[in-house]
Amino acid sequence: MVFSRRLAALAAVVLIPLGIAATSFALTDSPREPEVPAKVELESGSPTPSPSATRPEPTPSDQVVSRPPVTDAIGGSSIAHPADAPSMA
Repeated sequence: MVFSRRLAALAAVVLIPLGIAATSFALTDSPREPEVPAKVELESGSPTPSPSATRPEPTPSDQVVSRPPVTDAIGGSSIAHPADAPSMA
């Protein structure tokens, strides 16, 4: 009885992946070669650049951004620390 359970488990371990592979193979499409046009024609001449295209706008990496103020508060609020406040004396 133990032998038949082991044999059944071994058969399941082998047959289930084989069944999945066979089903996958049966359902795949046959690949077709891509269709390539017989001849490609380019436009004659090159476009002339417009005056506004001579200087492009700066990219975000080129722009300088000032740093936010440094605070001691948790969560980044801009409330000043009590020790930094001017004394009233």
